[in-house]
Amino acid sequence: MNLIKSTSTFSFFVLISRILGYLRDVLIAIYLGSGPIADAFFVAFRIPNTFRRLFSEGTFNSAFIPSYISELNKGKNEAKNFADNVFNFLSFVLLLIVLIIEIFMPWFILLIAPGFSEDYEKLEATIILTRITFPFLFFVSLSSFFSAILNSHNKFAIASAAPIILNILLIITLLFANYLNDGLVYYLCYAVSISGVLQLLFLIFFTKKLYFPKFSLKIDFSSKLKIFFKKLFPSIFSSGVTQINILVGTIIASFQASAVSYLYYADRIYQINLAIAGIAIGTVLLPNLSKYVEKKNQQKIIFIQNKSLELSLFLSLPATAALLIASEQITSALFGYGSFDHLSVKNSAKALYYFAFGLPAFALIKVFSSYIFARQNTKTPFKFSVYSVAINILISVLFFQKIGFIIIPIATTISSWINATLLFVFIIQKKYFTFSDSFIYSFMKIIFSSLFTSFIFYQFINYFRDFLTYKNDYKLITIVMIVLATFIIYVLISILTKAFKISDIKLKY
Repeated sequence: MNLIKSTSTFSFFVLISRILGYLRDVLIAIYLGSGPIADAFFVAFRIPNTFRRLFSEGTFNSAFIPSYISELNKGKNEAKNFADNVFNFLSFVLLLIVLIIEIFMPWFILLIAPGFSEDYEKLEATIILTRITFPFLFFVSLSSFFSAILNSHNKFAIASAAPIILNILLIITLLFANYLNDGLVYYLCYAVSISGVLQLLFLIFFTKKLYFPKFSLKIDFSSKLKIFFKKLFPSIFSSGVTQINILVGTIIASFQASAVSYLYYADRIYQINLAIAGIAIGTVLLPNLSKYVEKKNQQKIIFIQNKSLELSLFLSLPATAALLIASEQITSALFGYGSFDHLSVKNSAKALYYFAFGLPAFALIKVFSSYIFARQNTKTPFKFSVYSVAINILISVLFFQKIGFIIIPIATTISSWINATLLFVFIIQKKYFTFSDSFIYSFMKIIFSSLFTSFIFYQFINYFRDFLTYKNDYKLITIVMIVLATFIIYVLISILTKAFKISDIKLKY
């Protein structure tokens, strides 16, 4: 495997999905804005979408791939039997969860968005909309199972392309917004669940040569299966801690009008960077790192872990600087249209600014967790994640009434840096990770390249500030051109300083 090439392939499809997701969100911003209906939809969409991120963005992989690779090393039949048992038991549990929550949806919504209890119409709309979207959880979770099979065989393109289906269906629905009128929000929710079905069928089709499930109600509760599911919950919680913190933020934000919408749009922007700098690297890294850990190839382990950390920092640091420098201009250019007014832009930009401080931490959590998951240890990241979520809740609850929704991104950032620090200290103490001789020099080169490029980006933003005002018709194309020009400069500077080496593209990991 080539880490950069595989990450680039994964990132390409993730980026396509994020671009389509952006187009979807622009249309949602235009037609729904940031009012009560938008809040109801975002809660209904946030719940299954959070589960999608929890399961599909490397979290299911964390528990499944090391166990599956271990079985593959014993033989194809052992791997097939293990996968069949996981698939059948997972299907049963997911179906049961969906049915129970569908029945008790009013109480579930009061748990997820307790602030909506003060607005009966908003609460009722949220209950109805979430009942429509919630089946998506069943299909997308099973899709993650097939994605993990593909990733185990170092096939990343199809798994990373599957989420594109959701965005395509939502965009098609939004294009008929003028004809659907008040029914738009309901059709959007139906499109979410239908996309889950299509995504699952898409992945089954492309996985069938490697694996096709044997449906059975008779499940062999072997020690392997029990061990796997004991690892799965901690894995989901620890790998998805950023998403869980955001979900916690949504619950608290429901007590402030439009705050759910502000956080949603801010989240959408920094998630583009996180998907590439953290999720893509962690997903690509895990199968091969698990293989080298299984074989106890220490030289390869040190090499691949150092390269993955370098790549994560190389991608996350300049992105962080860009969001800090131009959070309002970026938010305005991406979402400042139609019903999403100037006040909505300012409030979402504030949230984005504080989320940006945590972007490197969000990415490092994904990378450091992979180092531990490859050793089939999901308990330690889970423990640290519990600390992180507890700190997030404590800070948010203590200061929400004084500061308002803006405390949520601040609390998420603080708790994420604590989580990343705990993970780092653990992998050093356990000798799971050792810095290579060249890492410190590479890190200094990345810092220099990021600072220099950030200064150039700041100058661009100032020079073209008149084109980036809320009412300017050319603000989107202006920000896109600035970002592209800055990225090219960053790559060139990195090549000159050798923070990035072209030869790394050909390296086999």
